[in-house]
Amino acid sequence: MRRALATTVTVLLLAGCTPGAVRSQGQPLTGASTIVEDRGNRDGTSAPVADPLYPAYGNPALDVLHYDLALTWAPQPRTLTGTATIRVRAVSAVPSLRLDFSSAYTLGNISVDGAPASGRVADGDLVVDKALPAGAVATLAVRYSGTPATVPMPSHRGDVEPLGLTVTADGGLWTMQEPYGASTWYPANDQPSDKALYDISVTVPAGWSAVASGTPGPSGDGTFRYTSTAPVASYLTTLAVGQYTKTVVTGPHNLPITLWTRPSDDATRLDALRRMPVYVQWLEDRFGPYPFPSTGVVLVPSQSAMETQQMLTVGGDVVKDPAGAAGVLVHELAHQWFGDAVGPATWQDVWLNEGWASYTEQLYRAQSDPAAMARWEQAARNADTDLRRRLGPPGSPRADSFAENNVYVCPALMLRQLHKALGDARFFALGRAWAASNAGTARTRADFIAFVNKQTGRDFTGLINAWLDSPTTPA
Repeated sequence: MRRALATTVTVLLLAGCTPGAVRSQGQPLTGASTIVEDRGNRDGTSAPVADPLYPAYGNPALDVLHYDLALTWAPQPRTLTGTATIRVRAVSAVPSLRLDFSSAYTLGNISVDGAPASGRVADGDLVVDKALPAGAVATLAVRYSGTPATVPMPSHRGDVEPLGLTVTADGGLWTMQEPYGASTWYPANDQPSDKALYDISVTVPAGWSAVASGTPGPSGDGTFRYTSTAPVASYLTTLAVGQYTKTVVTGPHNLPITLWTRPSDDATRLDALRRMPVYVQWLEDRFGPYPFPSTGVVLVPSQSAMETQQMLTVGGDVVKDPAGAAGVLVHELAHQWFGDAVGPATWQDVWLNEGWASYTEQLYRAQSDPAAMARWEQAARNADTDLRRRLGPPGSPRADSFAENNVYVCPALMLRQLHKALGDARFFALGRAWAASNAGTARTRADFIAFVNKQTGRDFTGLINAWLDSPTTPA
């Protein structure tokens, strides 16, 4: 997620001074290899872990392999009707199937492997009375209906909005749901470590369109279809329903890019979105091929923007200024490599997402002015001091202060030190290798440090830990 940082970024780039020298360049490692292993998730299999920041969400005893969501939205009664068919694997023996789900819905028929089952929603969980032994795989089908209801966002950011599926005044829908909120529209294992494959179909009235994450499929008779053949964390799914206009542009190597705009969006906003191929190409030149078979943007009535996988969810006002729109779109597209293809195992490591996207945004902004990066670094160091004092270091984010500036600025500065130590060629090779060889997985700080050391042949453990843990800005 990108908070409304355009003003802050501009101030940072205009600030003066040059950075101090980097004192830790990384020590040589004996026998280090630049060959990395592809351990990507190709079938929806994950290794779920309990999230330390938000333990009420997610069930590490279950691994969801695939979600098939068949949804119907009726704007006038404001009713979402759905059938969720969910293939799950028991990581350990479970007495029941428990997934996160909103109490706003009334349950209909429930079955497990085709046999009727009983279930209920209690304390934010769907509980289905079916035990599974460790390693067993089952297919859960749940019918439900109701009016979506959001949940509060645990943050003090200036662009804080309720999380989850939101009903607009004209009967439309949209959602942003980081760190949780997918369970406001379907039963979900709502934690970042459980990535799954998706098929989503949404039926809407004539004249309306439905937009979701994934690759667009055949649509007709008011039903819009999307498929994700690369695994997705629940917070990276999206859904928007409205009277949208669809525009398709072509990116590098014929990448389809779908732009969804509302009747209220002027030509300036669409023109800003039409530059998506330029931004994708710029990112590919540095970090390798775009990691998914399609991309796009859907505009919604939000004050923020979100890197929802293959279909960015962006507030219309966030891109009303063409200059500011470039930074927003580069930031969210960068997340497709850093956060989407490879994500954090728990929210403790949200810096893995935001540090890469924030630093990449600054690289884009500074490309035409070599001195701009030095100005940003000095100004960011000044901001970092205050952020660590108020919010703590980025490696220890607070549960009530999700995705605040300490997990953006501080790790971006850490990556700046790595970049200066390695030089352009080796730094961008590191980013390319991290995204490509870990695609489809959720990773930890320890994974990242081990990868950096192996890939570069140098020991950056001390540098990375200092930037993530120090209560004050490292020298």
